[in-house]
Amino acid sequence: MSTPYPFTAVVGQDDLRLALLLNAVSPAVGGVLVRGEKGTAKSTAVRALSALLPEVDVVVGCRFSCAPGSPDPVCPDGPHETGPGSYRPARVVELPVGASEDRLVGALDIERALAEGVKAFEPGLLADANRGVLYVDEVNLLHDHLVDLLLDAAAMGSSYVEREGVSVRHAARFLLVGTMNPEEGELRPQLLDRFGLTVEVAASREPDLRVEVVRRRLAYDDDPAAFAARWADEEDALRARIVAARALLPEVRLGDAALRQIAATCAAFEVDGMRADIVMARTATTLAAWAGRTVVLAEDVRQAALLALPHRRRRNPFDAPGLDEEKLDDTLEEFGGGDDAPEDDPDPDGPGGGGRPPQDGPEGPQDGPVDTAEARPEEPAHPEEPAQPEEGQGGRPAGSGEQSAVRAAEPFRTKTLSVPGLGEGAAGRRSRARTDHGRTTGSRRPQGALTKLHLAATVQAAAPHQRARGRSGRGLVVRRDDLRQATREGREGNLVLFVVDASGSMAARQRMSAVKGAVLSLLLDAYQRRDKVGLITFRGKDATVALPPTSSVDAAAVRLETLPTGGRTPLSAGLLKAHDVLRVERMRDPARRPLLVVVTDGRATGGPDPVALGTRAARLHAAEGTASVVVDCESGPVRLGLAGALAGELGGTAVTLDELRADSIAGLVRDVQGASGAHRRVA
Repeated sequence: MSTPYPFTAVVGQDDLRLALLLNAVSPAVGGVLVRGEKGTAKSTAVRALSALLPEVDVVVGCRFSCAPGSPDPVCPDGPHETGPGSYRPARVVELPVGASEDRLVGALDIERALAEGVKAFEPGLLADANRGVLYVDEVNLLHDHLVDLLLDAAAMGSSYVEREGVSVRHAARFLLVGTMNPEEGELRPQLLDRFGLTVEVAASREPDLRVEVVRRRLAYDDDPAAFAARWADEEDALRARIVAARALLPEVRLGDAALRQIAATCAAFEVDGMRADIVMARTATTLAAWAGRTVVLAEDVRQAALLALPHRRRRNPFDAPGLDEEKLDDTLEEFGGGDDAPEDDPDPDGPGGGGRPPQDGPEGPQDGPVDTAEARPEEPAHPEEPAQPEEGQGGRPAGSGEQSAVRAAEPFRTKTLSVPGLGEGAAGRRSRARTDHGRTTGSRRPQGALTKLHLAATVQAAAPHQRARGRSGRGLVVRRDDLRQATREGREGNLVLFVVDASGSMAARQRMSAVKGAVLSLLLDAYQRRDKVGLITFRGKDATVALPPTSSVDAAAVRLETLPTGGRTPLSAGLLKAHDVLRVERMRDPARRPLLVVVTDGRATGGPDPVALGTRAARLHAAEGTASVVVDCESGPVRLGLAGALAGELGGTAVTLDELRADSIAGLVRDVQGASGAHRRVA
């Protein structure tokens, strides 16, 4: 077994280490979601935590880690007699991103259940993680239904497997830790709320700290055992402190003053529901126990708010999580209502310096990530953009000049744009697809392990052979060849590739503001429908990939906000660049179907015969059957209809900015068509 990196040797990352330790003391806090850029010791810290957790006493031979003193009365391996058991180290079970539902919750042997009536259950990762740690790296990349199962089990403390009337339940109490890189996409707000605490981590910009990180990592890689031995005393001390805090936790008193501060803080930041209040109360209580105190102080409430509220406060999907600490301090001061600190305690912080893990190791003090929230200057009001000079003013033709970025108009709810046909891509909410979850549409022979049994089709397949199989009595003889897998239809996420015209003809302030507002609205829609997005802009002489296809929709919104305009309209360059991007993405992920959204007024200028070049580029997409829609940005009383002609060459449809609004025709859903150019409306 490889030697894990010592927890106390992690440089900085104070909030991350504190949040993990609080959950080690009290799993009731609800787990930790760690957000941060790659290479910031997220996984290292989580894996190192396992060495600090006390050993677990288990029933000998129980696959579900039942406690000998109070075994689960409905354990599938039970019933167990109370009595002595054996001790084993606490487990850190990792859930791979590509895991199936059966691997997570376990699987029933459907064939034996049907033919013999036997509940033959093979435990999954939730059973392995019972009374330990379940670690989900890149939790934001898990399929939604897996995240739902995972968080439901974490909330209820048990896992249920139910298939065709056969059900199994087992205990699943674990410390849930998820890590994610926000650049790869966000979790839905309702799933964020199920994590007790969240922390933001970033690499230090201090050269001395970065040098120390490299020095320690190289020393560990050269000789892991020797490096771990150097930190053994610190590890033992921290392990003992966890045990002591666990023992002290039941004695901690949460006074009325602290409860008022908790309730006032949650109300001030407009969090939904009561989960935030409960998590803050548990976290503040655990912080007091960690500091060696039996009374919760205002500083515990403040630290609990910084850990429990950033991901729960109301915010727009593209806003970065965070908490206004000045507002937090004002709220705590206003609702202080007294001091619960005992008079005979000369050091209200208790041992350990106010709930922080040890900061000084044998190689010097450690420091945490810089909090950039306070250092970020307030964004100045956006100045009015100067009007584009008319032809003859300054010797420059209209539309050829460069403008600085224009603010986007307010986003709105858009009509649903979907890819026609039936796909097989990643789970999402946009286009029709064959999925593991959804309404049952038919059956087929299983390909590999049977997961979703179609009972009626199985009975129909087995019924004609009962006499030949010598059936006696009232039973039904079912064999492997009779089994039928249910086919289901749900929704998939798509790759929505935006091709935005940023040329001079689009540069009028009001028009570009409306265009950006429309694209931002489509980005919001893509965020809600779990799509990948990409952004290409064209202006001047060429096209640019402003954002390669990614799951981080907020990154596309940032690129859009700073998009400059001006110059000629190289329409063909934009379409050809989109063709290249889609070609590469088809090789990377063949199952994810693309949706091309071209935002333009349809003009094509610059170079020899720009209109013919644009037409040929559009026909490349039509020939490959790429679903497309053209958002017509042309305005004014006289319209040339160029965007509609472009949509015809693409084999798609055109929609004006006004028609893009979902409330322009109530309940209308527009399907994007492929080569045929037809479309249908769904109420």
